[in-house]
Amino acid sequence: MTDTPAKPDYKDTVFLPKTDFPMKAGLAQKEPAILAKWQADDVYGKLREAREGRTRFILHDGPPYANGDIHMGHALNKVLKDLVTRTQSLLGKDAPYVPGWDCHGLPIEWKIEEAYRKKKLDKDAVPAAEFRAECREYAAKWVAVQRAQFERLGIQGDWDDPYLTMKFEAEAAIVAELLKFAETGQLYRGAKPVMWSPVEKTALAEAEVEYEDIVSTQIDVAFEIVEAPNAPELVGAHAVIWTTTPWTIPVNQAIAYGSEIDYWLVVADVYRERTDSSDAFSKPAWAGKKFLVAYELLPQFKARLQADLKRLPNSGEYEVEVELSQMNSEDVVSGIEKTGEQTVQGNFVPREFGPDRKTSIFRDSDLAGTIALHPMHKLGGFFAKPRPFLDGSSFVTTEAGTGLVHMAPDHGEDDFLLCRENGLSPVFAVEGDGKYADDWAWLGGQGSVINKAFNSPEGPICSDLRAAGALLAASDDFNHSYPHSWRSKAKIIFRATPQWFIAMDVPVDRQVPRCADEAEIRAVQGNGETLRETALDAIERVRWVPERSKNRIRSMVEGRPDWVISRQRAWGVPIALYINDDGQYLRDDGVNARILAAFENAGADAWFTADHAALLGPDYSLDDWTPVTDILDVWFDSGSTHAFVIEARYGKGVRADLYLEGSDQHRGWFQSSLLESCGTRGRAPYDAVLTHGFALDGNGRKMSKSTGNVVDPLKVMDESGADILRMWVASTDTFDDVKVGKEVLSGASDSYRKLRNTFRYLLGALSDFDESERVAPADMPELERYILHRLAEVDAELRASVDGFQFSRYLRVLTTFAQDDLSAFFFDIRKDCLYCDVGPALPQGSAKRRAYRSVLDTLFHALVRYAAPVIPFTAEEIWQTRTPDSDSVHLLEWPEVDSAWRDEELATKWGRIIAAREAVVEEIEPMRREKIIRSSLEADVVYPFAELGLSSDEFAELCIVSVAEEGAAKITRTDNAKCGRCWRLLPEVTQDGALCDRCDSVLADT
Repeated sequence: MTDTPAKPDYKDTVFLPKTDFPMKAGLAQKEPAILAKWQADDVYGKLREAREGRTRFILHDGPPYANGDIHMGHALNKVLKDLVTRTQSLLGKDAPYVPGWDCHGLPIEWKIEEAYRKKKLDKDAVPAAEFRAECREYAAKWVAVQRAQFERLGIQGDWDDPYLTMKFEAEAAIVAELLKFAETGQLYRGAKPVMWSPVEKTALAEAEVEYEDIVSTQIDVAFEIVEAPNAPELVGAHAVIWTTTPWTIPVNQAIAYGSEIDYWLVVADVYRERTDSSDAFSKPAWAGKKFLVAYELLPQFKARLQADLKRLPNSGEYEVEVELSQMNSEDVVSGIEKTGEQTVQGNFVPREFGPDRKTSIFRDSDLAGTIALHPMHKLGGFFAKPRPFLDGSSFVTTEAGTGLVHMAPDHGEDDFLLCRENGLSPVFAVEGDGKYADDWAWLGGQGSVINKAFNSPEGPICSDLRAAGALLAASDDFNHSYPHSWRSKAKIIFRATPQWFIAMDVPVDRQVPRCADEAEIRAVQGNGETLRETALDAIERVRWVPERSKNRIRSMVEGRPDWVISRQRAWGVPIALYINDDGQYLRDDGVNARILAAFENAGADAWFTADHAALLGPDYSLDDWTPVTDILDVWFDSGSTHAFVIEARYGKGVRADLYLEGSDQHRGWFQSSLLESCGTRGRAPYDAVLTHGFALDGNGRKMSKSTGNVVDPLKVMDESGADILRMWVASTDTFDDVKVGKEVLSGASDSYRKLRNTFRYLLGALSDFDESERVAPADMPELERYILHRLAEVDAELRASVDGFQFSRYLRVLTTFAQDDLSAFFFDIRKDCLYCDVGPALPQGSAKRRAYRSVLDTLFHALVRYAAPVIPFTAEEIWQTRTPDSDSVHLLEWPEVDSAWRDEELATKWGRIIAAREAVVEEIEPMRREKIIRSSLEADVVYPFAELGLSSDEFAELCIVSVAEEGAAKITRTDNAKCGRCWRLLPEVTQDGALCDRCDSVLADT
């Protein structure tokens, strides 16, 4: 028996891509080692040296609070910043990144106080110096923790020298900025309502407040009218006010009306349907009385009275009805004769009336000069003073209530301004903890005013008003949005206290009295721009990304009140000023110089432990000047960072190219920085501002520990690696809120895997590439030149994406090119050439193969650079795999892509060729599914390719089929035998396993 000869094995005669770059990433295990190498090699320091003298691009880091592990919002923000600085550096610019932290203020104090509360310790009993030291230690601890976590994200920056607002030089710089406002007269001390947290016992900034829906008590209260010079018939009637903050009634000082509102004087009474019961029917105390209410709001007023009847004895046994009747009038109004009472039903018809009428409709001048009594006037003193009617047309409406608004200048901006215009000042009855002062005649020592029970219909306020016969209706069912402290989650109040303010509407380029108070500042006239005007002008000169965000901050600056910069806390930069008994502050260059020197030497603590007599010097006495003990709002701290980070490091007058934060910072850091810089330098501290949205869970909900939907970036990095998280950030349209969850991260992982496989192929295909193989583009086949054209297009799109900070576009362009143009098209077509067009007779390969590998090398050097900002760890791994003895990939610059590679005529032609290829592939796929063929190589194609300018061999290679013939489109299974080396099925192969002509010639010398 004769043995069958073995078929030749040509495996060792073909080129098979070889690389140590694994398909499985193992990022969670590899990334820490790569990070450690970056740190050991001081890659960031080398980058600064390499870019020294280049065009500088400064992204100024908005400081996060140093008070806990980072969350997904931090990750989103920091990765975006890193994408900016890395891409700018890739463009060849000097793009430093100095990370920073906000170390002062309530967020950190609150954490220390929480620890005290757990130990049942009283914070106020702890020495201030000891408390501040604990705050400093706490902040330093979390700076170190967050620094490591940010570095683990692959954020490249000056981590050895970050900026901290609690560094002595920073605290001195913050005081220096404050003194600039003082010197120009923009700073004043005044008493006006500010947002106040009774729980945290301090004023809050807008950025520290969030709004939540709550249910409040709503009440209608009657104020007896005792004087009405322009409408005597009102005397003895009651003006009705409506409020959802019953606790403000004890500090009421006036009643506001609208000059364009019609008010009706009505009688309110209660009737019951006929019943067989002989029980006495108890009417409420207000039955039969006259009330002044806006006519448009009478239905709502009536409904509230109706609802309140349930409080009557045995009210559940009776069907009762409230009836409001307009007062009798003998006059004819608009041609309608009224002969008796007109019952108020549903909607009301307004009636015109003349100045001489005696009807019971009142407007504008009718109410001027009217005086009412406070419901608790019998208590005497403050409560016995008359309550004047004031024209509040700028804010009094008929949207809700009664059309009459009670004024408490201690607790409302509108109230404060209107009352101040009419000589009424705050009385400061509510103290910092939300309780009324012990010596306050009504409810002294009681509260807290934010307590729901205190304000309830059964609470002390409503009980006392009911006993006085002034409470008309009360119910705890009013749903509305209300401000809360985002830290304690407790309700806040508006509370008038002596605070320090920066004026928004005072001209600043003029001389002001040396010790200006609020009244003097507002009286000064000048031709200069106010801070508001300067800021609004600066907004127009800044590039806002996205552009719509400009309208958001503009509207906020247009409508914001004066900037309250003082806080009644311990941990922060003090307002380092001296005031006299009149509340005026000292301004002296010598004193200021000594203050700043003390801060530079010992930081903010120097103020609290200072020898103030020495700081004042010989010209001033502590008998006349008292040091201020308030601290600065932390938003003033962070708003000043441009002074001690940008200018201190890069030169006076230098501003940031970009600020980048979440959209909430339009009322926070973007705005405080804008106002601080405009007030001290007359311009914005930034040239551009980029706003991103918030990180939401996979269902688009806000993340919350209580909900259990938090996606922890630290866990994601431990399980999948930082590059996956970075792929997610780069893949999303961060100008809006973005979703992150298991499914979303899975999508990012899939995109990463495909991109990684593209690089793996490149590394393998170029494993033995030598420069001697390189072919000039002009000598390349059309396909290679088309890919270079596409690379030039991609390069331009990526540059435009960087310029527009559009990183989702950046990544989409990159991954689409890698997947669609390269992996699924170029690589697929040329793999046969790569594997088989090399051998003993062609040691460097065919001209086509050399051209292909030349393009692959160009692609590698471009793609690894393009990918480096997005996936820095993987890019380093790729780079070191091919060039193990080189410096970091992150020291490289943007790839050199010749614009001459663009060839629109060639691209048009290849657009038609690609369409033809796709048409053939679409016809082959059903044959594969039906197992008529196993691969496209088993197909013979007839197609009219001559019109595309291609030969049959070129079109066959393009479609990866056996044979292509010119003619009407048709696809059949081939009868050709398979080459034993390249596996193509060709007519010249005599039998399976034999060689085709190409392979035979390549192996000619074996």
